[in-house]
Amino acid sequence: MKESERKQIIDLINREVIPAIGCTEPIAVALAVAKASETLGRCPEKITVYLSANILKNAMGVGIPGTGMIGLPIAVALGALIGKSEYKLEVLKDSTPEAVEQGKKMIAGRRIDIQLKENIEEKLYIEAICEAESDRAVAIISGGHTNFIYVAHGEDILLNKQQAGAVDAEEECLELNLRKVYDFAMTAPLSEIRFILKSAELNRNAAEKSFEGNYGHALGKTMRGSYEHQVMGDCVFSHILSYTSAACDARMAGAMIPVMSNSGSGNQGIAATLPVVIYAEDTHKNEEELIRALTLSHLTVIYIKQSLGRLSALCGCVVAATGSSCGITYLMGGTYEQISFAVKNMIANLTGMICDGAKPSCAMKLTSGVSTAVMSAMMAMDNKCVTSVEGIVDEDVDKSIRNLTLIGSQGMNETDKLVLKIMTSK
Repeated sequence: MKESERKQIIDLINREVIPAIGCTEPIAVALAVAKASETLGRCPEKITVYLSANILKNAMGVGIPGTGMIGLPIAVALGALIGKSEYKLEVLKDSTPEAVEQGKKMIAGRRIDIQLKENIEEKLYIEAICEAESDRAVAIISGGHTNFIYVAHGEDILLNKQQAGAVDAEEECLELNLRKVYDFAMTAPLSEIRFILKSAELNRNAAEKSFEGNYGHALGKTMRGSYEHQVMGDCVFSHILSYTSAACDARMAGAMIPVMSNSGSGNQGIAATLPVVIYAEDTHKNEEELIRALTLSHLTVIYIKQSLGRLSALCGCVVAATGSSCGITYLMGGTYEQISFAVKNMIANLTGMICDGAKPSCAMKLTSGVSTAVMSAMMAMDNKCVTSVEGIVDEDVDKSIRNLTLIGSQGMNETDKLVLKIMTSK
């Protein structure tokens, strides 16, 4: 691989694998509000946000870090009161109990208006408008959780990337395929990819903090208790499930604990990281093997998300668990061919799992995905692979991935609309 291409991939991983506190959809809304409020230059008297349906869906049922509250209004209020846009997906990390009380007063004073953005194709769209007296500021995020495309103060346009073709050079899509992902993970100098260990540190810490508390449905803590011995057995598999679900428990409940996200999702970052980390630790793999396995897992997720999109009707754990299945297969001693088998096995099993918003029960979906990841890896190591005469799996692994992402990005659009309708009609 050419050095220039290798550096492009490293830059891509650094952009997509970043720390986040709280569910990234309400946090991205808080980020947009923070930018609009900063641009206004004072605390707004009124805040209006227009959101795409997928943002609205994913922000309805999750805890907001440090608040003990669920949903968008408090995220919007805190974005204006204490949010710092320079923190990106950690925008609310300076939150205090006093700020939360101020936020509650802002909500009670009906100063926040949250609306669905009509007639928009982009699934990730956030428009924040902050007003005070006759002054007005606007900030728009689109296409990525931290990707500002428009900022204005009154009549002054400070940033405008809304026009066709207005894309930063660093945001240009790098063409990947599974072979290139594998070759990079196996050959990149360790000094250049060692930073991926930060994902292991952050996400493992989130799981261990979750074991100490009682977050969400406490699925990870429940599995780690007596059930681990009585039902599942004290083994690598049960450790993988309990750690992965525990980190998700804490994150979805709004714990003020950072995790390392992938492609704009903390849950994807957790599912791409912890199964690989726990398998490596329990089977006594060395640091180099762990680094390469994590790189393979995270980059596989990034690759699949390139064609699936940031948000879709397809649950993100399907994609993230596919990455971790690749990493585990490698740690089992798997070849590239066996890693491609694992990908096909994952696609044959989990395609169609719907995303019905971010919420505490996401821990259950992550557990389903990670269970399948381990099973797919074991099948692959035994050279067992779903064939091209079965369902959507193709002989070519990259075409199989495209089939998965086509279903998620296009085929399930009506499902997505129905899910949102059901959620908003309760």
